[in-house]
Amino acid sequence: MSQPEIVQSVLGEEDVVSRVHLGGEDELFVTPTRTLVYRAEGLLSDESVDEFSHAAERLSVSEGRRKGKIILDYGLDGSKTIGLSVKRLDEALQPIVEGVLSAAGVIKDGESVTQSFRFSELTFIVAERRVVRHIGSAVWDEDFESYNYNDVTDLEFESGSVATTVVLTVGGRQERFKIPNEEARLVREKLSKALCAHYDVGSLEEFRVMMAEQKEEEEADEARDNTDFGAGPDPLSANPGELTDEPPNATRSADDDGEPTEGQTVEATSAGSSTTQSAETQPNNVADASDLGFESAGFEPASEPVDASAELAAEVEALREAVEVQSEQLHYQQELIEQLIEELRRGR
Repeated sequence: MSQPEIVQSVLGEEDVVSRVHLGGEDELFVTPTRTLVYRAEGLLSDESVDEFSHAAERLSVSEGRRKGKIILDYGLDGSKTIGLSVKRLDEALQPIVEGVLSAAGVIKDGESVTQSFRFSELTFIVAERRVVRHIGSAVWDEDFESYNYNDVTDLEFESGSVATTVVLTVGGRQERFKIPNEEARLVREKLSKALCAHYDVGSLEEFRVMMAEQKEEEEADEARDNTDFGAGPDPLSANPGELTDEPPNATRSADDDGEPTEGQTVEATSAGSSTTQSAETQPNNVADASDLGFESAGFEPASEPVDASAELAAEVEALREAVEVQSEQLHYQQELIEQLIEELRRGR
């Protein structure tokens, strides 16, 4: 359908996204940034085009018996009013609301408004990716609430005798608002369809199943994260062979170079002392170390006994410290496990 030349000259290269017939030859043209109201030539006025920017701080509506007004408030720059028939009010209001919300950044570029509802002091706007709610005499101003579908995890409708309550679960909390029963069916249809289209599911039931599966996956991931305790000392990391209790004078094998160990030296000393005592008690039979087989066994009597208790004490001290560190780590892990069990119980 062609546009009047005067409208084309004002539009320039801007596209028209919506066009509303106002009666007679009068029309309303909505672009992404502004609304143009075309008035055809009449008996009392010439052909004209009025321009209304969407960069408004407040949008309100006034209704009479026959005439309605859409008022755009620009703050310090004043306000402008679009006068039209009440019969055309809702049809013209929706694209203008979309333009104002887009200009204010409430909805993103290219996001469309599916339906806007006005219930006394409540304005409820169903958009492509979110719901916008405003409470007050205005249709919209800066005191509004927006709920992105990405954050919605459930949608329910509670029927009452006069009104229906829309229950929107967003980020773990419920947002509730009432709508008249005569409008409930349309609101349910528009909101459910927009939400399901966003998640690419066929119904609210499928949407709830998807949300339940996502919740299970998140809980499983959280459980795995909580049970990953990180690196720590291995339980009782000391070599079990090093924990064997031995008396200070226990016999040990010789080193690779043939030198006796400390324990062997101590025992050899003890053996030498016994031999000496035996020789003293039997003067007629002097004992020789070579007769006792020390040379053939690779032992030599030590001139002084060596104390092996210092080395054993160091080993015991190191083991004690390792056990203390491990005990602290096990205690920490036990606390985490108990916390995990408690969180899983609360989530069931």
